[in-house]
Amino acid sequence: MTTTVAPAAAAPAPSGRQTGRGGRPRGAKLVKMLPLAPAIGLMLVFLAGPIIYCIYAAFTNMALTGTGANNVQFVGLDNFRKAFGSSAFTNSIWLTLVFTLISAIIGQNTLGLGLALLMRRSSKLVRNFVGTAVIGAWVLPEVVAAYLLSAFFNTDGTLNVMLDKVGLPGQDWLYAAPIIAVSIANIWRGTAFSMLVYSAALSEVPKEIEESAEMDGAAGLRRLVFVTLPMISRAIMTNLMLITLQTLSVFGLIYAMTRGGPGTKSQTLPLYMYEQAFSFSQIGYGTAIALVMLAIGAVFSLIYLRGLNAEAA
Repeated sequence: MTTTVAPAAAAPAPSGRQTGRGGRPRGAKLVKMLPLAPAIGLMLVFLAGPIIYCIYAAFTNMALTGTGANNVQFVGLDNFRKAFGSSAFTNSIWLTLVFTLISAIIGQNTLGLGLALLMRRSSKLVRNFVGTAVIGAWVLPEVVAAYLLSAFFNTDGTLNVMLDKVGLPGQDWLYAAPIIAVSIANIWRGTAFSMLVYSAALSEVPKEIEESAEMDGAAGLRRLVFVTLPMISRAIMTNLMLITLQTLSVFGLIYAMTRGGPGTKSQTLPLYMYEQAFSFSQIGYGTAIALVMLAIGAVFSLIYLRGLNAEAA
């Protein structure tokens, strides 16, 4: 009986090219990345580059004039120690948090949701009027909006005229309560964004579910709290994150209305940073304050992202 032995399979000839997963040459992946090279280069130059330079400057005595301009030296954590030991800096952090809480988390978020609910259940005429008025305030240039609100809160402004009509005393609101005045101004100007976000989210809520909830006895506020809001919770967290980060960096509106005054009663972190970096020429110290702002924004972002992940789980 003759036994036939099958010949061994010939080993593939080496091609000289390394392959990755799936047997594709690694060079193919690099070729696919080539169209992204200009965008990556621009990001490195215009985004990563300035961030790295700012981090470097925050640990130096860099200045526009004087010793720090001619002889930049590494000073370690001195700028941060100076900041956290300054009452003006801690005051600006407190005012920034108050401004963000009043104008973004409470004001824009709540008013935007209320307007979105109003537009959802109102007539076309009301929707057009509200949308035009609110979005009109949003598209105004920041400086124009600031001067309009300054005239509104002024001693002889519209607010005091209205109060006088009902027998209430008026005052210079930009002097008596500047952080409240700029917070209301930011609410007036920025609510349109929240309104649009919530209008889009509410349009995705099935009306059948809300009608079923109403038939089960969950009407009005109960339906809003226990049915509608849970269904748009991801939109709520996303909106809160975006408007919070935007409000933390508001500069032009406050600067045009009060310049941080009177004194430092409305001097938020962006204005304090500007004063130190450009009015007092302390670029290194001002950049250190900017890094603190970045850290505060990162903390808020992590909180909101954890909320989004919890909703997705």
